[in-house]
Amino acid sequence: MESVVNENSLSYYKGKKVFITGHTGFKGAWLINWLHLLEANIKGYALEAENEKGLFTIIAKEIWFENVIGDIRDKEKLQTAIQNFQPDFVFHLAAQALVRRSYEIPAETFEVNAIGTANVLEAVNKLSNKCTVIVITTDKVYENREINYHYKETDELGGYDPYSASKAATEIVVSSFRNSFFNPKKYSAHQKAVASARAGNVIGGGDWNKDRIIPDIIRSLVAGEPVAVRNPNAVRPWQHVLEPLSGYLVLGILLKEDANKFSGAYNFGPLPDDHLAVKELVKIALDCWGSGNWLDNADATQPHEAGILQLDISKAKKELHWQPKLSSKEAVQWTIDWYKQSVENIFEYTVQQIKNYQQK
Repeated sequence: MESVVNENSLSYYKGKKVFITGHTGFKGAWLINWLHLLEANIKGYALEAENEKGLFTIIAKEIWFENVIGDIRDKEKLQTAIQNFQPDFVFHLAAQALVRRSYEIPAETFEVNAIGTANVLEAVNKLSNKCTVIVITTDKVYENREINYHYKETDELGGYDPYSASKAATEIVVSSFRNSFFNPKKYSAHQKAVASARAGNVIGGGDWNKDRIIPDIIRSLVAGEPVAVRNPNAVRPWQHVLEPLSGYLVLGILLKEDANKFSGAYNFGPLPDDHLAVKELVKIALDCWGSGNWLDNADATQPHEAGILQLDISKAKKELHWQPKLSSKEAVQWTIDWYKQSVENIFEYTVQQIKNYQQK
């Protein structure tokens, strides 16, 4: 099957029933917007949006989809929502997704991320119809040795902080369900397929979460204050939100067509030589904004965050024929351009960015 991301290949989703957990979040909102353009039948299940300025609040007024407000820890409600919909695809994005917050609510982070994923997969297992599942984890699932190394899907899982460890645990949950209930060799019997997607540090318009670099930059610039940077020398696999989403959509199509070949884990991130330090990203953002400055706000007493993290995306390139379309610098430019838009223009501009991305 053709796996190049373009309008022809993604038209596969037209008329398909797509269930998305975490659709009120940053990435989830971009995903339902894209799937709406592809004319998919969408049902979302998530908590209420945390920030009224976020992208979901904007696009929810402009597109039609079925909206269920619920917690993935509510097993009965989740199963009912999935059973009533009978989805062709499930994209599981719902999570406690912040490293620093995980230090404040460690047990809840494990419960939401690991047990919540088990609840989603158990609900899928009860379906009688064919269903393809993409579970979104993170680049932080690896046992990070803090060295100049690009982690591959076969590397050891681990996690220093509760968030990273909870996502590594999520990967183990996915592997267990794949082996126990969705074994690719027995696909003809159960007709369920599951893969996991490990994305890098995602940026893009509409993110207002606390303790994320782009929202911190925008808030500081709007307030006329210098951007306080916690870890200026930390290196991350930055990418625009449309990059991993394109990978998820392509992976979903291929997994639906060949569960035996495409079940497994995939990294989605920048090209090997395009990993930026935080201070480099901040400088690019300020240049794109046209003003502002930053200061080093490193504090030895703050919770541990990785100093260097890089992904190897060769598996996705080889098997999915996927690779990023935007450089890290372009990703920052697209992101800052989004935040420069007027409120009245935000929805149309978001749609245009998706269309521009598809045409690249």
